[in-house]
Formats: sequence, structure tokens, C-alpha cells
Amino acid sequence: MSDTTHPITAAPGAKRIDPHEVGTGVTRRDFLVIATGAFAAVGVAGTLWPFIDQMNPDAAALALASTEVDVSSIEPGQSIIAVWQGKPVAVRYRTEEEMKAAQQVPLDELKDPNARNANLDSNAPATDENRTRPGKEEWLVMVQVCTHLGCVPLGQQGDFGGWFCPCHGSQYDTAGRIRRGPAPENMAIPPYTFTNDTTLRIG
Repeated sequence: MSDTTHPITAAPGAKRIDPHEVGTGVTRRDFLVIATGAFAAVGVAGTLWPFIDQMNPDAAALALASTEVDVSSIEPGQSIIAVWQGKPVAVRYRTEEEMKAAQQVPLDELKDPNARNANLDSNAPATDENRTRPGKEEWLVMVQVCTHLGCVPLGQQGDFGGWFCPCHGSQYDTAGRIRRGPAPENMAIPPYTFTNDTTLRIG
């Protein structure tokens, strides 16, 4: 019996086995595909980040997110205008007469029955109390922008002693509620709180 060995040849069409690939579980081709995909993902993220980042509010916008107002020098019957998010906000220390006039208005006489107070439920009725804060009913804090076309009404004018918009004749009462004219809604009450007896934070 001859001791001659014969070389083993691969069958036609069979994949050649690279000895470097045996036992690794990952081929060089797999590694290149994974690495290329990872680099591509990093590149796409780097390209998109400036567009994503520019949608975040800038420092100026964040600074306007809230405004603090010192109300210690305001006397009954006086108002000041604060600026919050670029909007004029009337801070009025109402007199007893102004409060009583607003409290005595029947709700069915109001053009807009909703309080429009960001501190309350959206369906809260437009009573005088719901246009202020509990315990601070003498203070009316209101975005002084007419709800018709965005004009700035004049304070303590008109037939109701509140605000009058000379542009188209809208008239608001001493609680900032629309009473006459084309404006469809009461002027908005922004989110606000008193941090102490003399400091008001809007926003």
C-alpha cells in the first residue's frame, strides 16, 4: 500500500477559507462595513447638530422667560407697564371703586365669558376674582394688547373706566374684560405670582 498523500482541492464554486478569518466570528469585510457605518453616523450627526441647536432658545429669549417687577412704589389708582416676552404688561393697583365696578357686572353682560387667565383652567368664568390672584385682588396684571388687531389700548379711558383702543373702538372694563367694540376676547392674564409683598414675577 502506497503512503502517497493527495492534495485536497475545493469543489467548484466553494468559498475559499482564509486562515486569518477562522475562529474570529467577524470578517474583515464585516469590520469595514461596521466602521464605515459608524463614521457615517458621526458625520451625519455633526452635520445636523448646528440645525438642531439653532432651534433652542437663545440667552436673550431665556432672559425674557420671566420678569420681576418691584411694585412697592405704586399707589392705588396707579399703573406701570412692564415688558414680558416683548409684550407690554399693565400692572395696576386698582382702587376700591374700580374693584367694586368690576365685581358688580353680571356675567351674562360680558362679551367674552372666559377669564383668559393663564393661572387658571381655560374654562374659568370671567369674574373679577378670576382675573386676579386670591388675596391680591387689588392688583390687575394683564397683557395690555387689544385682542382685535394687537393694538395697545389706552388705560383708564372709555365708557367703563378701564382701557380704550382708539384704533377701532374696543372698550374694556376695570378688570380688562371686553365690553364694547370689535375685540373678541378679554385681554390676557399672563402667568404670574407674588414672590413677596412688593415683588411680582411674571412668567
